[in-house]
Amino acid sequence: MSTANYVIGVDYGTDSVRSVLVDTENGKEISSSVFLYPRWQKSLYCKPSLNQFRQHPLDYIEGLTHTIKECIAKAGGESVTSFVKGISIDTTGSSPVAVDASGTPLALKPEFAENPNAMFVLWKDHTSVKEAAEINSHATKFPVNYLKYLGGIYSSEWFWAKLLHILRVDTQVRKDTVSWVEHCDWIPFLLSGKNDVKEMKRSRCAAGHKALWAEEFDGLPPEEFFASLDPLLKGYREKLFKDTYTSDVSAGNLSAEWAGKLGLSTDVVIGVGAFDAHMGAVGGQIEPYYLSKVMGTSTCDILVAPNKDMEGKLVSGICGQVNGSVIPGMAGLEAGQSAFGDVYAWFKNLISWPINNLLSESTLIDAETAQALKEELEHKIIANLSKQAAELPVDDYPELALDWLNGRRTPDANQELKGAITGLSLGTDAPRFFRALAAATCFGAKSIVDRFKEQGVPVKGIIGIGGVAKKSAYIMQMMADVLEMPIRIHRFEHTCALGAAMFAAVAAGIYPDIESAMHAMGTGFEKEYQPETKNRKIYRQHYQQYLGLGRYIEKYNKKDVKPYIS
Repeated sequence: MSTANYVIGVDYGTDSVRSVLVDTENGKEISSSVFLYPRWQKSLYCKPSLNQFRQHPLDYIEGLTHTIKECIAKAGGESVTSFVKGISIDTTGSSPVAVDASGTPLALKPEFAENPNAMFVLWKDHTSVKEAAEINSHATKFPVNYLKYLGGIYSSEWFWAKLLHILRVDTQVRKDTVSWVEHCDWIPFLLSGKNDVKEMKRSRCAAGHKALWAEEFDGLPPEEFFASLDPLLKGYREKLFKDTYTSDVSAGNLSAEWAGKLGLSTDVVIGVGAFDAHMGAVGGQIEPYYLSKVMGTSTCDILVAPNKDMEGKLVSGICGQVNGSVIPGMAGLEAGQSAFGDVYAWFKNLISWPINNLLSESTLIDAETAQALKEELEHKIIANLSKQAAELPVDDYPELALDWLNGRRTPDANQELKGAITGLSLGTDAPRFFRALAAATCFGAKSIVDRFKEQGVPVKGIIGIGGVAKKSAYIMQMMADVLEMPIRIHRFEHTCALGAAMFAAVAAGIYPDIESAMHAMGTGFEKEYQPETKNRKIYRQHYQQYLGLGRYIEKYNKKDVKPYIS
């Protein structure tokens, strides 16, 4: 009789959700499934010109059902269901939503079904820049620095700024809102069949990094902090939470309803959720003082350190440091870049304008051929730009760019900042322009590493995770050269989902702690990029120019947010 134990890791990304069925004995992927959010693919409920990015909860529910069922079907259907012991999930964040007393997102009610303000406010939504600035200013009025565990600056990408913005702009949503919840908290709640929002187990990761929760404050800041910020927030502290949970804890068992939908047992344990990069760091086998970079549309950079090393030490300008947000019993420190893969995607779309807008009008080829040609060219653009950029002489480098196309996350969050490029000439072609953008993203990564080092937190090396890390040797080699340190690329293709699976194995009692699960289920590294010393001088020079350009652009940014650290 088989004694196999399987778990499912569910990874909610920006564009899609992926589920992976994993063998807990060795971390082997049994099957996987991906689901593109249909409403998101149509750009519904989003207004990029206003920095509004919303996602409908039905995209999440449909994706959850589809991917788990397909994973099980691919693995053998009913023959494997009895082996599934746990499910854990990770999501983007901060991506909160307004809910009623039952914990149901308002967008799932008929009267709010098409209202973007009743949907999940995606991490990259920056409609609450004004509210974030008010929170930063407001925090200076209190003797206790309630932002100190968040790097001293509150971002428009985070929980309270988004909550306040929606309350202000939508009276009906405000009237029907009982609480606000993070995406990573709602999915475990949904799977476990709970119907009272007060019973929701809130993620330590989400609460500590985005929602002002801290052990020192015995939960959230006091009522006075919120009520004096805006009377609309009066009472919300009590509507939310005090206790938080690390991801090795069970959020409950799979409900009978969901067990029926998925063809699984109600014995399946559901773990407490967390953000994608934090679980990705675990899936990528993070070690103390190695920076795990999840490199996708943006980056989220995670470092863990023993709590004793961080006593009395606060790193300014990052996205928080929280006990247990990554590995229980250790401090988790988060940073990141607001745009990474998005920078390359923006440039690809820019130079693809004729392909996207004129090819279909061609009188030389039929519509089917035009569409096939468009897809072929789009697939080749970045790869060929990378190849030609790599062949450019490294000392012939006039173009210089800033990577702030979606604002700046770290160091010192300021989502109002914009990207820039200088040194353009009639000799600047697409490969040169692309090289400048690629270098800018690498310089942005270096500014994060330097911030940690400047404030007494060493960085020994980089663990690369995500699509860009695995697909772009050009950018990874440049980053190793710029950072002057090695970058290890994790072997597992879906590292965030693997991290979620590891936590599911612990929540289900298969392993006693996450370190044991990481040791048994970790799949190792497939490649390591070593820095090339021949490029050191030129990259050091260009990095200083990058910092200078950044200071110039920031100086004339009228609504610059200064850090509040005491």
